[in-house]
Amino acid sequence: MMNPFSLEDKLIIVTGASSGIGRQCAIDCSKMGAIVVLIARDEERLKETIAQMEYPERHCYYSIDLSDIDQIRLLVDNIVSANGKIDAYIHAAGIEKTLPLKFLSSDDYKSVFTVNALSAFEFIRCFSSRKNFNNGGRIVLISSILSIVGRGGVSAYAASKGAMVSAVKAMALELAPRKICINCISPGTVRTPLMERFLSSLSKEDYEKRISGFPLGVGEVTDISRTCLFLLSDASRWITGQNIVVDGGYTAQ
Repeated sequence: MMNPFSLEDKLIIVTGASSGIGRQCAIDCSKMGAIVVLIARDEERLKETIAQMEYPERHCYYSIDLSDIDQIRLLVDNIVSANGKIDAYIHAAGIEKTLPLKFLSSDDYKSVFTVNALSAFEFIRCFSSRKNFNNGGRIVLISSILSIVGRGGVSAYAASKGAMVSAVKAMALELAPRKICINCISPGTVRTPLMERFLSSLSKEDYEKRISGFPLGVGEVTDISRTCLFLLSDASRWITGQNIVVDGGYTAQ
């Protein structure tokens, strides 16, 4: 009997694969049998990710800066030329600038939007070509609960993540004739290395206040990567254009 959750021999691109959620997604995809193309800026950390994956020799990486949108089309061409058509794409790359409104410049908005949203949209534009992306493929964009709830100081980041959630609804309708499913995942606070450093810098009082908003506690990167695995699999064949909130009950309150 076919396993609807299998990713055996699927060619999957993962951006932001050098750390955090992106790294865990790459590792877990390899455990499910996928061939993974890892993308991030830091080559050494990409090598560290591959070393943690199942059958490291099956996978490859590209060290690029996604703020340079113009190189994405050539990158996709190179990946397809070397590996064949792509089956799935996970966009976990992202940057954040925490600044009050009065200090945010248009350049700050542009830099955050470019990496978080526009680079993903450019990948997906390339995938709209049949020569690059297989029918029945899967696309997952990692958004944030800040796309749906407010928090001071993160306007640029929140707007970029909200753009992703809105865009997938329109993209889903265009991609549906090819049976390509596209969805967002919006995580709450997750214990990535970056978040761990932030939490450890807080006073005990501020730490307790931060984590108390999550009825099930702070999440782990595997909580997000396993949701992603489901959305990449045939088990999710009738889900598209959605924003899946994975936040330990934060937005249920």
